[in-house]
Amino acid sequence: MPEGTVAYVLKGYPRISELFIASEIWRLEQRGLPLRLYVLKPADEDVRHPVVDRVAATPEYLPATTSLSRSALLPWLRRNLPAFLPSLGRVARRRPLALARVAGSAAAQSVRARKGWRPRRIYVKELLQAIALADRIDAGGGVAHLHAHFAHGTTTVTWFAARLLGLPYSFTGHAKDIYRGSLNPAGLLERKMRDARFVVTCTGANAEHLDGLGTGAPVHLVYHGLNADFTRLLDGGTTLEPPARPRIVSVGRRVPKKGFDVLIDAVALLRDRGVDVDLVLAGEAGDEDGRIAALIAAHGLGDAVSVRGTVTQEELLGLYRRSTMFALACRVVDDGDRDGIPNVLVEAMAAGIPVVSTTVSGIPELVRDGENGLLVPPEDPAALAGAIASLVADPADAARIAAAGRATVAAEFDGDALAARMADLFAGSPA
Repeated sequence: MPEGTVAYVLKGYPRISELFIASEIWRLEQRGLPLRLYVLKPADEDVRHPVVDRVAATPEYLPATTSLSRSALLPWLRRNLPAFLPSLGRVARRRPLALARVAGSAAAQSVRARKGWRPRRIYVKELLQAIALADRIDAGGGVAHLHAHFAHGTTTVTWFAARLLGLPYSFTGHAKDIYRGSLNPAGLLERKMRDARFVVTCTGANAEHLDGLGTGAPVHLVYHGLNADFTRLLDGGTTLEPPARPRIVSVGRRVPKKGFDVLIDAVALLRDRGVDVDLVLAGEAGDEDGRIAALIAAHGLGDAVSVRGTVTQEELLGLYRRSTMFALACRVVDDGDRDGIPNVLVEAMAAGIPVVSTTVSGIPELVRDGENGLLVPPEDPAALAGAIASLVADPADAARIAAAGRATVAAEFDGDALAARMADLFAGSPA
């Protein structure tokens, strides 16, 4: 273990969609790693996963801010600066040279990333948050290392704070945060990588992309692994309850990268071919809600497709157990957003049902076509329908694939083992 506490810096906590982060924190604590949690935004979700209540560290929330994107800078400062002035005064007294250097970096980045002639204002906000974060860490004492999740805003704040404090830092990059240039404009991601003690990411595809930026930063692959709450549920055993009619389940926030429209088109093709299946879509509402509803109506699939909101891990396991297969038609969208390895794929495989997905991003690192799941090209409803039909037509092969999927998760996506790799990184050992 490192000699000192690791400060985890998060944009929001707890978040229902970021169970993998809460699981990582809890597992690191179980390994004896002393942690503190610092959160940029106030808690704004009422529902939370059980593992959050088992985390010992109490989150510290930085001062709340209003939206800067909908305000001019001076009015925004009049509303928000007073909450940061005490921290600014203390950091200015304790670390004047570091503050001058970091403020200069923030100003330079504002100019480099300007739109037209106007400097980007977001770095003023992130500098103030970094000052508040550094002040909190200074007051608590004992922190030896800072770590951020997501490579854009949260990592920028953490990078600034680490420089103010003279401490090492690291970050975990996930998906759009490392691919969308607009989130780290004017070479910002590369600068943050060069200063990081190490960088973590959750897929080999991501690691290759980050290595390709040529910063020389050590990039380590650490999969998310099966989350702690789902692992506990599976400890009670898995009993499948096959439905009378083949049922496909798909889970995720209803946004373009999940490809739910492609999956609905595939179900329509199956119906046209006389393959009678049901589809359950579960997850958070999103930008695609209207399009999904219109597509279901246009195909006349109201009796075959049901849409559910966010479900608990226990409800999710029930959905998996009562389904014939899991399908997720992931795609890369125009702005570069994409999934890494969707956690729901790992969960479905661990629950013992066969999975069908696409060859996007890191998914082939988990799903090996014909061995422990089926893969098709993205944006191809016909290929997706064919893969689904093959599992419906051959239950014995579907069972073979499902068994191989469970074995893959047990061998390669064990959350405790992957948390141990993170702990080794913080301790200075190679992962």
